[in-house]
Amino acid sequence: MQKAGEAKIIVATSVNPNNDKLETFLNERNITVFRGSEDDVLSRFIGTAETNGVDGIVRICSDNPFLDWHGVTALIEKAKTCDADYIGYRINNTPSIKTHFGFWGEFVTLDALKRVAAATDEKSAHEHVTIYIYTHPDEYKCEWIECPEYLQGRNNIRLTVDNLEDFENAQKVYTVLYENNPDFGLEDVVNCIDKHAELRDSMKQMIENNQK
Repeated sequence: MQKAGEAKIIVATSVNPNNDKLETFLNERNITVFRGSEDDVLSRFIGTAETNGVDGIVRICSDNPFLDWHGVTALIEKAKTCDADYIGYRINNTPSIKTHFGFWGEFVTLDALKRVAAATDEKSAHEHVTIYIYTHPDEYKCEWIECPEYLQGRNNIRLTVDNLEDFENAQKVYTVLYENNPDFGLEDVVNCIDKHAELRDSMKQMIENNQK
């Protein structure tokens, strides 16, 4: 995220005591922390934005360690020139946030989040933050950025981390790439996976076991 430049970085974690060490770690590095509800993540995001005077939010899920920071920059630039409530990446005609890739973030306005909070008490809307917005395009203005052409049509990459095997796969990819080039990019990640059949097989199994 620091590579993306001008954006203020805020870690929005929960009040659960198991995050105390995380807060200490971030404070030592002068990174802003906001702590809110464990389960109502929507309210946590609203509280984060209001407390820090933020009108537009680039949401990055912490279980996506291979975030394409160039994609974050593109979100920020697009948000400057349009009046969308929501800007997301789309791959295979699906919002990228609903896929297993784990490469892209999404932009949403504070106003849109407040409207969601007022409109529904659905658990999924309060847990997944933006799902209510892009599934109600008649109520919110949504803009989309198409993911790179070389990834369109593919569904065999999983670098979102939800379990131990995901984590071990991520470690393997990172180790291989970092040794060759600490400043690796998205294409490097994809090429690395394509060269290692055992990673592809493991990811395929994890995708089948964790259908979204």
